[in-house]
Amino acid sequence: MRIFELSRNWPAEERYALTNQVRRSSGANIAEAWAKRLYGAHFVSKLSDSDAELHETEHWIMCAFKHGYLTHDDFTSLSAELTEVGKMLGGMIRKPDSFLIKSHRIQTSSDL
Repeated sequence: MRIFELSRNWPAEERYALTNQVRRSSGANIAEAWAKRLYGAHFVSKLSDSDAELHETEHWIMCAFKHGYLTHDDFTSLSAELTEVGKMLGGMIRKPDSFLIKSHRIQTSSDL
């Protein structure tokens, strides 16, 4: 939501380039992953997509900062939030079972 708020005041000429890209890359895949919790492989696949989008978002906020569209404080804060989300995604990717709907947990070698 912060990205939407901060990008609201970016120049109009960035509407279909930077603004659109950073908004599209910032979070929808996480919601899609959550909806895929019934199937472990789908869930992890969407989390992986989410992690890739997080890195794209990081790229776009760097561009916005370098062009003067973000203050140093906003850039630093967003970067810290992206790092935290990345850590959470990494943990979920490494151990997805605790997030899956119970009847469809991933079978591991220790279950066999």
